[in-house]
Amino acid sequence: MLVTLRLAVPPDLTEVTERLLRGDPRVCNLVIIRDGAVEPQGHAIFADVAREGAAEVLSSLADIGIGERGAISVSQLDAAPSRAARAAERAAPGSPDDGVIWHVVEEQAWEAARPSISFHVFLCLAVALASIAVVTDSVVLVIGAMVVGPEFSLVAAICIGIVLRRWEIVRRSAFVLVWTFALSILVVGLLAVVARAAGWVTTEMVAQDRPMTGFIWHPDRWSFVVALLAGMAGVLSMTTGKSSALVGVFISVTTVPAAGNLALALAVWVPQEIQGSGLQLLVNIAGMTISGVVTLLIQRAAWGRISRRRAASPPAQSRSPSPPGSPRARP
Repeated sequence: MLVTLRLAVPPDLTEVTERLLRGDPRVCNLVIIRDGAVEPQGHAIFADVAREGAAEVLSSLADIGIGERGAISVSQLDAAPSRAARAAERAAPGSPDDGVIWHVVEEQAWEAARPSISFHVFLCLAVALASIAVVTDSVVLVIGAMVVGPEFSLVAAICIGIVLRRWEIVRRSAFVLVWTFALSILVVGLLAVVARAAGWVTTEMVAQDRPMTGFIWHPDRWSFVVALLAGMAGVLSMTTGKSSALVGVFISVTTVPAAGNLALALAVWVPQEIQGSGLQLLVNIAGMTISGVVTLLIQRAAWGRISRRRAASPPAQSRSPSPPGSPRARP
């Protein structure tokens, strides 16, 4: 599995960039277009890199100043059926499915940490669906609310910020997560007050035994275990590019359903369920954050060891790049 690097390189850095890419056996299909970059001005360079070696190559490019004086973009290749591509993959350590491109991971975290109207709307809709699931005791609606909820991207961003020591990412992500959940609970709670006045929702509907959805506000040891496993699966899915696994993460934790139950319990005032729902919400977020951080630390340690082993015995005519997992901090 390869990724494509597209570079805009200042003329005075072209020679060193070309030498760096030519000397790395994990790089193939090198294309240089003289004066092909307009903004920033310079030469356009394209290269395919084995995914598991991309972090080191990107670190080396950042070290010579391409990220600050030029431009770098990374895209995933679906296939590269050529001998050169297969040789580049063989030269890279480990499996491409396990490769983590830390620069891309950090960019994803920065993107998640930016508040957006669509994120707020999606979480409000998810919490509203969860509240209806409580009233109707519908497990199908609970699952629907879990899938619609977008909160895991912020939980993952917090984990990434902690591991990469990007405290601004942690601060922004935590603020957006708390603020959006508070807003969603407030909005749905106000709607529930209106529904209660219209006779659509009663205290008995929320406080009664609910065989299908009662687990939402009953946190226990298994709630924490599930959150740990979901956080691990979610972070692995994001860092390795296996986004299909995220759906399973969404429908395994009761973060959004707990928020929906909390909104309803506040509207009709059921103190026991207010306490239980709030605790369930905290247990899920804490569990996913803890396991996400641990998973990322293990990934960094594993690839750092592979990189050091490769640097100790580099292939012939190759340049040993900088260690992986050290993207530059933003100003």
